Amino acid sequence: MRVTKIEGEVALQPLAIPLYLSRVAAGFPSPADDYIEESIDLNKHVIKRPAATYFARANGDSMTGMGIFDGDLLVVDRSKTAVTGSVVIAVMNGELVCKVLDKERRLLRSANSRYPALAVLDDVECSIEGVVTHALRYLDVRAG
Repeated sequence: MRVTKIEGEVALQPLAIPLYLSRVAAGFPSPADDYIEESIDLNKHVIKRPAATYFARANGDSMTGMGIFDGDLLVVDRSKTAVTGSVVIAVMNGELVCKVLDKERRLLRSANSRYPALAVLDDVECSIEGVVTHALRYLDVRAG
């Protein structure tokens, strides 16, 4: 999966949006509660370290097994330590990729069995650009 890094300063303007007390049924519907538990600021919820955070746009389907789909907006934290199992943004031979890190085997793995792992060999230029902390998806429902 290729990613496009979105440059620019992350502006953290507080934005309180209602968070409902009851969870939304994704199976059988239940009566809705009219109670708002609190307000939630997505900046505080999604961005822990603003100075170390950037966004990237996912491109492709190699990470669908991790719930990352083509077009998703990825929140990436440069200050987090990447460990085996982390979803990372890496630069490999000059190209940004989103993969699962396997430090012990020196691999960047896809989360889709149709794609092979990428070996990080001594002659391969590779650097970790950050750990993906969230994938935000726009759901576009089009009638007819």
